[in-house]
Order: sequence, then C-alpha cells, then structure tokens
Amino acid sequence: MQVFKHPAKKDWPDLLRRPVIDSSSLEKSVKKILDKVKDKGDKAVKKYAKEFDGVNLKKLQVSSKEIKDAEALVSDELKKAIQQAAYNIEKFHSAQLSTVEIIETMPGIKCWRKSIGIEKVGLYIPGGTAPLFSTILMLGIPAKLAGCKEVVLCSPPNKEGKLNPAILYAAQLVGITKIFKAGGVQAIGAMAYGTESIPQVYKIFGPGNQYVTCAKQLIQKDGVAIDMPAGPSEVCVLADDSANASFVAADLLSQAEHGADSQVLLVTTSGALANSIGIEINKQMDLLPRKELAAKSLANSKIILVKDMEEGIELVNEYAAEHLIISCKNDEAIAEKIVNAGSIFLGNYSPESVGDYASGTNHTLPTNGYAKAYSGVSVDSFVKKITYQKLEEEGLRNIATTVELMASAEGLDAHRNAVVIRLTS
Repeated sequence: MQVFKHPAKKDWPDLLRRPVIDSSSLEKSVKKILDKVKDKGDKAVKKYAKEFDGVNLKKLQVSSKEIKDAEALVSDELKKAIQQAAYNIEKFHSAQLSTVEIIETMPGIKCWRKSIGIEKVGLYIPGGTAPLFSTILMLGIPAKLAGCKEVVLCSPPNKEGKLNPAILYAAQLVGITKIFKAGGVQAIGAMAYGTESIPQVYKIFGPGNQYVTCAKQLIQKDGVAIDMPAGPSEVCVLADDSANASFVAADLLSQAEHGADSQVLLVTTSGALANSIGIEINKQMDLLPRKELAAKSLANSKIILVKDMEEGIELVNEYAAEHLIISCKNDEAIAEKIVNAGSIFLGNYSPESVGDYASGTNHTLPTNGYAKAYSGVSVDSFVKKITYQKLEEEGLRNIATTVELMASAEGLDAHRNAVVIRLTS
C-alpha cells in the first residue's frame, strides 16, 4: 500500500480516485453483448456462456432435481450458518415494514401512502472466483418481505454447467425457484429484455464487476430500474492509536481479496499504527489462498496519515466508502459526524465481514463514491410507494379557491375547471 503523509486538501480528489478502466471501450463491448441478447435471446446467452464461462449449456433453467440434489451437497454446519444469517437478516429487515398512516391535511381531505411490492425483480448473484450465496439472502429476503410476486435469479455456471450447491440451497431457503445459469453482461441483458427461458423483470439487483455495473447502467436507458450502480467492493478504515493493528490489517485484506479492482483505504492519525498495520498485512497476506488477488488490490490502495481526527472525518466523508470501519476511541461520537458511507462498523470488534454475512444489515451497498447520494438495499428497494387522496365535497370546497388561484396563475384553465365544475353543477 502507498503511504501519504498529511496530503494537502487540494490533492484529495486525485488521492481518493478509484481504479477505473476506459469507460468508452467498456460501454461499446457491453452494449454489443446486450444487443445480441435482446435480438437472439437464449441462443446469445448460451453463446456467451461458452465464450466467457467455457461451458456448453443445453438448458438455462436449473431443474427442481438440481435444486434438491444440491441440498445434500451442503454440509449441516453450513446449512445452520446460512439459516442463522437468514434469521438475523429477516429480523432486521422486517422492522423496515411500515403501516399505512392516513393524514387529514384539511377537514374533508385525506391523504396516504402505500408500499406495493415490485411485481417482477431480477437478482444477479456473482459466481466465478467467489460464489456469493450470501447475496441471495441479502436480496431474496427483502424481496419476499416486500411482496414481490416473481423473483428471478441468474448466476454464472462452472465448467460442468452447474451452480454452487450453496447458491441453490440459499435460493430455495428464501423461496426462489426461478434460477438460471447465466452470468455477466448476458445475464443482465436476459433479465432486462427477457428471453425464451428467462423472464423479463422490472428491476435488477446485485453486485458485479465493472462489466456488470456498466450493463446495469445501460439497461436503465431502456426503462429497466436497477438497485444502484454498485461496482468493485471497497473498505475504508478510520483508526487512531487505540486500534488493534492485526484487526485492521485483517479488515483491509478481507476486502482486498475480493478482486484486483477492489480498493482499500486506511485513514489514521497515528504513524506508528500505520507502520504496524503494514507489517501485519504482509504477515497475514502470505497465509491467504487468494493472496495474488489481494496483492493486486493493495497496489491500488492507500494509507493516509492525517493531522487530527477532524481532518480524518472530513476525508472519509469525501471518500464516501461502501464500508467504513471506525476503529477509534469515541467511535459512536465520530460516527455521528459521518454523512457519506454505505454501512458503518463501530469499534474494534465489528469486522466488516460480519455485516457481509450475518449480523442482519444488508451488504448490497453503493460503491465508487455513490454513497454520497445512494443508500444500501433495504425492503424499500423492492417496493414502489403509491400515494392516495380522497376528498369529500366539504374538502373540495375548503381547498377550491387555493387550487383555482394557482391554476389560473399558471395559465392552466382546464385544471381550474376540473374544480369549478364539481362545485357548480
């Protein structure tokens, strides 16, 4: 990791820039795949499965037998872990459900808002080097709580044409049965436009690499909603001299192992701590099976020494991390000053990996600075909110003059007449 001591504020934008690839060439190649899927359907999805995943697929949909067989391949210990995580996630997300409250704004005028589950949603679950079955819990559970009628899941198959058994077990645990062997851009295209096998959906959820993120952004132009433009995973640790160097090193490596395009950032007031963390990273990384990926990620990552905690808070707010770990004295007081972050982890005993899996909060979060404007996934992400109003005659008479005057001032006489005609006929 590169070390920067007391950088000037004018240098922060360059210092906090995420690793990127050429977006123009990326968009061109992604659009080509999307167009092919839109035009050729299943045929294109299978073609790209062979090209990118090295597998010949006869059928895209996972059969009920495959789902049943997968359960026997998952150890009892892992099943219990998945069940515990699902319980905590459901408990936390259930509290997000709200009851309808009718507000009488004036006598005779009642207004209210109701949450309606999005009818058809698509979940993208990365496979590849890390089959993220935990993401199924994070997306499938709030989708169920929201009342979505149709949930479609796509995930890339291995070279034998199979999905990881834990993915299939987690899917059936949360009630998802429409599961398809499709990964990458072609999966996003299939859910966005529909194919002979894969149903079209109204909104697509799930993390992915820069190709998947680009595909999600492009299909928005065709009227398909997405959860957020979430890209490669990232973590920022804000630490003072009370932090445990080995804990922080482990947290940084837990994100670095996601992939070469992930980024980790350490912001600290302590030079001694920064040195200790650097030593710990090298020691722990040598023991990791994915150390090569972690090493590539760390080459894009930084340690930034700041003069005091106030400067540190300002810097991490500017960075707007997907995950922010606050390993400091007075962690809760510091957290009150954070305005830009996807999810915050407080103290020395709140590793980000717990939030990734089982504490109950959602791990589908805004990356690449989008935490300045986006929230992480919640039950709200799976609903649309419809407003209602009902006026009695008394209510219309009470508000008529207000509406007539405003409509006339805007030159919209038909609007005015829609009120007048009801009170004069």
